[in-house]
This record gives sequence, structure tokens and C-alpha cells, in this order.
Amino acid sequence: MIKVLQFVPVQITIFLLFGIYTGYYSTISFENLLPFILVGLLLILAIQYWRANKSFKRNLFFNSTTYLLSFFIGIATITINNDLNNQKHYTHYITSDATIILVVEKELKSGNYYDKYEASVININDKSTIGTILLNIQKDSLEKLKVDDKLYLKSTFKELIAPMNPYYFNYKEYLKKQNIYHQLFTNHQEFLMLNPRQFSFKGLAAQFRERVNFALIKNNFKGDELAVINALLLGQRQEISPELIQSYTGAGAIHILAVSGLHVGIILLILNFIFKPIERFKNGKTIKLILVVSLLWAFAFVAGLSASVVRAVTMFTAVAIGWQVNKPTNVYNTLTISMFFLLLFNPYFLFDVGFQLSYLAVFSIVWIQPLLYSFWKPKFKLLDYFWKLLTVSVAAQFGIIPISLYYFHQFPSLFFISNLVIIPFLGAILLGGVLIILLSLLNILPNILATVYNYLIRAMNLVVDWVAHQEDFLFRDISFSLLMVVSSYAMIVFGTRFLTKRNSNRLIGFCLALILFQSTFIYEKQQRLLTDEFIIFHKSRNSMLGKRMGNHMEFYHSLDSVTLAKDKVLRQYKVGVGALEIQSTNTIPNIMQFNTKRILIIDSLGVFQLKSYSPDLIFLQQSPKINLVRLIDSLNPKMIVADGSNYKSYIKRWELTCEQKNTPFHYTGQKGAYVLKY
Repeated sequence: MIKVLQFVPVQITIFLLFGIYTGYYSTISFENLLPFILVGLLLILAIQYWRANKSFKRNLFFNSTTYLLSFFIGIATITINNDLNNQKHYTHYITSDATIILVVEKELKSGNYYDKYEASVININDKSTIGTILLNIQKDSLEKLKVDDKLYLKSTFKELIAPMNPYYFNYKEYLKKQNIYHQLFTNHQEFLMLNPRQFSFKGLAAQFRERVNFALIKNNFKGDELAVINALLLGQRQEISPELIQSYTGAGAIHILAVSGLHVGIILLILNFIFKPIERFKNGKTIKLILVVSLLWAFAFVAGLSASVVRAVTMFTAVAIGWQVNKPTNVYNTLTISMFFLLLFNPYFLFDVGFQLSYLAVFSIVWIQPLLYSFWKPKFKLLDYFWKLLTVSVAAQFGIIPISLYYFHQFPSLFFISNLVIIPFLGAILLGGVLIILLSLLNILPNILATVYNYLIRAMNLVVDWVAHQEDFLFRDISFSLLMVVSSYAMIVFGTRFLTKRNSNRLIGFCLALILFQSTFIYEKQQRLLTDEFIIFHKSRNSMLGKRMGNHMEFYHSLDSVTLAKDKVLRQYKVGVGALEIQSTNTIPNIMQFNTKRILIIDSLGVFQLKSYSPDLIFLQQSPKINLVRLIDSLNPKMIVADGSNYKSYIKRWELTCEQKNTPFHYTGQKGAYVLKY
């Protein structure tokens, strides 16, 4: 790994990554400074390159300038790709009840009440604009929209909603990293369909997928089997049931349902095998490479040119080139170069979980798998094949375990069973799927072939479902921080280096990495013990509050036992915090004390006549019928909090009263959970 870091493309890409992160998270406006910085660095670099060529050697100043240039290119890339910096972005033209023209770019998975789409804003109030929004259309009996459909409507842009409770998934931040900042809500009666966009590659791919689906349905493909075919071969997961997704997630096989590095890698192996005879001819290797890469990109087109597919195909295009050169080091170089150009094209890929998982998995396979395979070399070919498959699976897991725990908080320990059973047949499933689609489109698919393929997909689903139901081997709700991720990767890197070549220096490095991991664990445990919090969570129609002292929490709520068992608010908080002892009760007291703060809780009874009691905070729940003016005058609280159990009409009235009385007011339905820390 240390040798890999010595490659120039790797070094330049690392500084590009730092630049992208700096540009995204920095509060400094680089927009006006960047052109001067980049021009200056380019001039310095050109002068140093000329001097270095004359003396036939590189110098430290030349290298430093190169890295600095790469760093600022990263900042420039994220600045340029931030749509908010474009004067034509729709946010500069937003008005209340604006006249808007949208073009549908992508169909998303539907919610309970709305069909969801990504749509481009091409016109506001007769002014040409750019930018992407989340479009929510109320469900009804009418057909869904299609890619390239153009809509004319009057509506109001709404801010995306931040998470209401601590440690919840931040969907607003997730969409922000895709340059999506607002959403629209409408229904089929409120917009007018215009002539669709004349041509786009996305639209063409969507039409092809629609034809494929129509042909498959005619041949009796339906339900989960049809949804899996769409996911495996067409890159569309919208119709997969939540239960099936849960099964694949629990079995550690969710990557099978997403067209990603695994599928493209298998397709690359198949194409490499099919076109192997071409190498015998003159310039055969070059011709084979062109054919393989062309077919990979044709598959990307069919799969809708989604970000994950484009990333995977770009990455394995680089791998194919690396194989052509036939040097292991060049695989690292070509992978890094593919990452570099992908990030130049779209720096927001860096924040995408799929991008991170794909590259970490492939780098780990290239680096760690040969080491694992060297521990045992079976003599029998079949045994050797499965041993290779197992070592590839384990190597990939080493690369993604820390970041998977950070994002998903679970570890399916039987992942290798799913991989050993499914992956050997995945190539056949993919090839068979291509054959099924072609024959369906030509309307010559034999019933027996369709039936066999249906049973094959169903069998795969049953295997995954069985593995997922081995609950004792699925470790859920694992708390894993960013610091733990960094220290874990340090331990994996230095541990692998030591196993590759055992010497005292590498052993010391591994021991230091192990100490770092332990120190991180101890530090975070100590931080938990030193943290005290009083939290009023947001929960629609119910009340939930907790008083935490270190790793112990008293939790009060108004839920029944069944609802509480299914509720995610407390579970997400527990996962985010870490080890936490919880004492739960379904009664909420009227008076509480949190360190020096006195808290008065007023429920639906509206009782608050207390003598010689001056609360710091008043918590209103269950819509109490009170005179808030009189309450403020008599108790003079420093803060009033209302949660989601209150009527919204009451909330509006209380908010207005507090504004008139200059008393701070916090409604959890707007501002999220109220957190008081010590």
C-alpha cells in the first residue's frame, strides 16, 4: 500500500480529494479568487517544469506546486459544479406561486402517497433557468410520468426537510450533495402536459426499458421476479418490495440488486472470455479492448446511465486497460485515474456511498485477495474456484466493513454464504437475462425457457430470504463513528502490510494502529459518560422525551408497547450515541429537574397553578386548553416547547402569543427535537 502511495496519479488524486472536501465544507467563497490562484499556479508549474527538464531532475518545489494545483483544481471543480453558483439557477428567480416549466429526468421509488421524480427546472416566469428539484405528484389512477415529459404548472418551491430527531438519516443533506435543494408537491389536476423533450439519451434508454418490461410481462414475468430482472439487468429498483430489499440487506447481498461494480465486473470477465480468441490476430488485444469497453458502455446506456452504473463502467474500463498492460501496479494507476476523471466530471460522486463502497471494494480485492489466496492453494480446480471466490468476497468485506458500519450500522456475518451460492451463478443469470430480454423483444421466447428463468430468480430470492432469517448471525444497531472508521482502516492497512511481509517495523506500525483503535474506543466511551442531555423528541400525535446522564437514560413516552417496539426514534438515538442503558416508562411526570433547570410539563388537563415555582422551560403536550398569556405572565418561563402531539391550530396560536410576549418558542415539527445539553 505504501508503494501505491508513491504513484504520481495516486498522489495527485489524493490532493484532488482534499480540495473537493475543502471546497464543499469551507465557508470561504472561492468563486472570485480561484481563477487567479489557478493561473498563478499554472505559471509557476510551467516555469518549474522547464527548469526541471533542463536539469533532468524533479525538485521538491515542482512536486509541491503540482499537489497544490491539484488541491485547488478540486476546490474549483466543486465550486463550478455547485449549481447555486450559476446565475441561471432557478433559486435566483423563485417567487411565490411561480409559473414553472419542468422536464422529468428520472423516476424515483414512490412513497405511500406520492410518486416521486427528479425534474429539471427549465423556466420560471418566462425566464430560462437550470437546476434540479424533487417532484412529488399525488398518487391516483392515472399513468405515471415518463422521462422527458414536460410539465407546466403554478406552484411554490418548498425547502427540503431536515431530520426531526437526532441521528436520523439526513435526506436533505443527501439531496444537497446531488445539487437538489427544493421540492414541489402537486397532483395531475394542477399541471398541464406540454410537448415532451425531443431527444435525450436518458429518455431513449427509458423507452427501451419500457419496451423490455412490456415484452417480459407478455411472457408472464411479474412480481418479485420481474422486479429482480429490472434491478439486475436494467438498473431499476423502484418496483422491488420493501420485504425483498430487507431480505437482501439482511443477507449481505444488497449489492446484487444494484447494477454496480459486481455486475460490471462479471460482465467484463464474460466479455474478456468470449473475445479471448481475437488476441491471436494482429492487434488482437487492442481490438478486443475496444470491443469490451464499447459493450460495457452499451450496457451502461441500457441501464439508464445512472450515476452508479457510469461509475462502475468507468472503473472497470480502467481495470480492462490495466489488464491490457498486464502489470498489477497499473491496475492501481488506472483505477486512480478513473476516479480522478470521474471526480473532475462530477465531484459530488465523492460524497456518494456507492462511489465510496465501489472503489474501496475493488482496491481491497486487488490488494488483499492475493494475500488471502496465498495462504492455501487447493489442488482441485473446483475447490480452487470456490476458494478464490471466498477470498475475493472476504477481501471486499475488509475494504467496506468500516464504512458500511458507519452508514448502515449492521454486519451480516453470513455474507459469504450468499456470495458463494449466488455469485457463481450470477454470470449465468446475467447472460440468461440478456437472452430472455432479446427473445422477448423478438416475441420468440419459449415458455419452457421463461419458466426455468422464473424459477431460477425465485430460487435466488429464497436462498437470500433463508440467509436473512438467520437472525443470530445478523448483528444490528452497531454504533460506529467517523473516528472509528479512520482508526479501523489504519488497522486494516498496517495489519495487511505486516502479513504481506513480516518484520519489526511493520509489526510496530500495526501495534500503533491497534493502539489508535483502542484509544478511539476509550475516548468515545469517555465522551458518552461526560454528556448529559434533556431531549424532547418529535413524534406525530405522541410525546417522547428523555433525560440522559452519561450512558444512562430515563425515557418517558405516551406510546403503547407495540408501537414503541416498532418505533425508530429511540433506536436511532441509541445507535447514534452508542452503549446506552435505557429505563423506559409510559407515564410522563408534570415536573422534572435536569441539573439546574426546572421543567414544567402541561398535558391535556391544562393544570399549571403552582405556588412558588418558576420553571426554566415549559413543555406543552396533548393540546392543553390554556391561556398562554396568563401562563407566561404568572410563571415567566425562559423557553416554551411544543411537540408533535399538539393540534397545529394551537401551535400557530401559541407561536404568535410567544412572539408578542418576547418568549422563545420551539415547535419540534418545524425545528426538530429540542435538545438541552450540559
